[in-house]
Amino acid sequence: MKRKYKTLKLILGDQLNLQHSWFVEPDPTALYLMMEVKTETDYVWHHIQKICAFFAAMESFENTLSNRGFETLYLNLDHPNNKQSISGNVLECIEKYNIEEFQYQLPDEYRVDQELRNLCAQLKIASKCFDSEHFYTDRDELTQFFSGKKELIMESFYRAMRVKHQILINHDQDPEGEKWNFDAENRKKLPKNHKPNPPLLFDNNVSKQHGRIVANNIKTIGNIKPEYFQWPINRNQSIQLLQYFCENCLQLFGTFQDAMHTDEWSLYHSRLSFCMNTKLISPSEVINTALNYWENNKKSVAINQVEGFIRQILGWREYMRGVYWMQMPEFEKLNYFDHKTKLPDWYWTGHTKMNCLKHAISQSLNLAYAHHIQRLMITGNFALLAGIDPDDVDFWYLGIYIDAIQWVEITNTRGMSQYADGGIVGTKPYTASANYIHKMSNYCEGCRYDRNEKIGENSCPFNSLYWNFHDRHRAKLQHNPRLSMVYRIWDKMEPELKASVLLRANDCLENLNQL
Repeated sequence: MKRKYKTLKLILGDQLNLQHSWFVEPDPTALYLMMEVKTETDYVWHHIQKICAFFAAMESFENTLSNRGFETLYLNLDHPNNKQSISGNVLECIEKYNIEEFQYQLPDEYRVDQELRNLCAQLKIASKCFDSEHFYTDRDELTQFFSGKKELIMESFYRAMRVKHQILINHDQDPEGEKWNFDAENRKKLPKNHKPNPPLLFDNNVSKQHGRIVANNIKTIGNIKPEYFQWPINRNQSIQLLQYFCENCLQLFGTFQDAMHTDEWSLYHSRLSFCMNTKLISPSEVINTALNYWENNKKSVAINQVEGFIRQILGWREYMRGVYWMQMPEFEKLNYFDHKTKLPDWYWTGHTKMNCLKHAISQSLNLAYAHHIQRLMITGNFALLAGIDPDDVDFWYLGIYIDAIQWVEITNTRGMSQYADGGIVGTKPYTASANYIHKMSNYCEGCRYDRNEKIGENSCPFNSLYWNFHDRHRAKLQHNPRLSMVYRIWDKMEPELKASVLLRANDCLENLNQL
C-alpha cells in the first residue's frame, strides 16, 4: 500500500545541515527528498572529485536521517524514477504521494532559487520556504548595511559583524589586540627548509559514486583515485578536520596564508570550505572552535593568526554572499574591460612552460583544490592580464574546485579576481608581475622564463602582460588612486623600452597556447 505523506521537504546537495531545525526530530507526516540530477552535474564541467564529494556527502547525510527515523527518498543518478531535474522530481513526488504542502530551504544559488520560485508558482498545493540556518547574515543584510553609501567596503562590514556578534571584541567594545585587522603581518613567504605539518587526509571510498558518474557519461575534469578519497564527506570528518586545523595549523595560518610552494599544497590552510559550503558544519562552529582554542593557547597562537582566519569567514565569506544577492542576476554578465579572449587550452591540462601556472593548475586538477592566493594571484591574475573572457574564467573556476558554488565563486572570480564588475567587490584590479610571485613563492625557481626580464622570448610573460594591461586600460584605471604609482612608473620608462614591452606582450597574447 502506497504511504500517504502530507509534506514533501526538499534537501539540496549543499544543505547537509544536521543542526537545522528540520532535523531536531522526525516529522512523521513528511517525506524528505534528496536527489542527484543531471541539471546540476552538467551546467559546467565539474571536477570529478567535486561531484563524488557531493554525492558521497549527500548519501551519508540521507543515511544518517534514515537511521534517525526520518522518512527519506534518495534519487541517485541511476534511479528509474529520476527525472534528472529538481522541478521534475518534485512534481513527480507530489503526484505520486498525494502531497499537500511542498517545503524547501532557501537555496544559495540564484539559478536554483529562481527554479524553485517558478516551481512553487505553478503548484496547485501550498508551498513554504525556510531559512537555511547557516550564515551569520540574512541575504539582504549587506544591502541594508550599505544603503545610502557610495561604495561597498568589506572592512567596514567586517568590523560591524565583529561588534554585532561580539567576536574578538573586548569589554570596552574595542577590537582585541587593539587592531581590527592584522593582514599586514600575514604576508610571509615560506622560509627555506621550513616544513609545515602534514595535512589531515581521509581514507574514504567513493567508487560507488564514481561508477554512477562514469556510467551516466557525465562530462568531468580532473583526476581521482576513488578508492582513496581524501576529502571529508560527513559531519564527523568535518569536525575532525576543524580540530586538526586548530591543533596543527592555526598557530601559523595567518603568517603564511598567502605563501605558495611547489612542495606544499596544503600549508597551514584549514581546507574547510567544502564542509562549510555543503553545511556539514557552520561558520559559527568553525569560528567558535578556533576562538576557544586561541583563548586556551595564547602562548602558541598569536592574535594575528586567529584574526586572519576569522576575517576570511565572518568578513569575506559573508560579504561575498551579500554582494551576490545584492547584484544578481546582472552580476554574472558584467565585463568591465570587454575581455573576449578564449581561455588557453592549458588551463584544462596544466601543460604550460610557466612554472607557477603549471603547478597551480596541475594541483587543481589533481586535488580539486588551490588556496586563495593561487586562485587570485596566479590563475586569476594571468587570466585578467591576458584579457580572458570572464564567462570562460567563471566556467573554469566554478567547475574545478571542490568548494565552488556560484554564490561564492562568481563574486570572487568575476568580481575580485577579474574586476569585471568595475569595482563593486574590489577597489582595484588585483594584478601583479613576476616580482610578486617570486616574493610569495618558490615558483620562479627553475622556470623556463626569467622573472627579472620584461622583454625578449625568455622574459616572464607576467611582466610584459602586466604593463600591457595597464596601458591598454588606462582610460578606465588611471584615476584610481591605488594605481597612481603604477602609471608614474610606466610614464617614466624610456619610450624604446615601453615599445619593446608592448611588443613582447602582443607576442604572448597572440601565442597564449604556446606559453
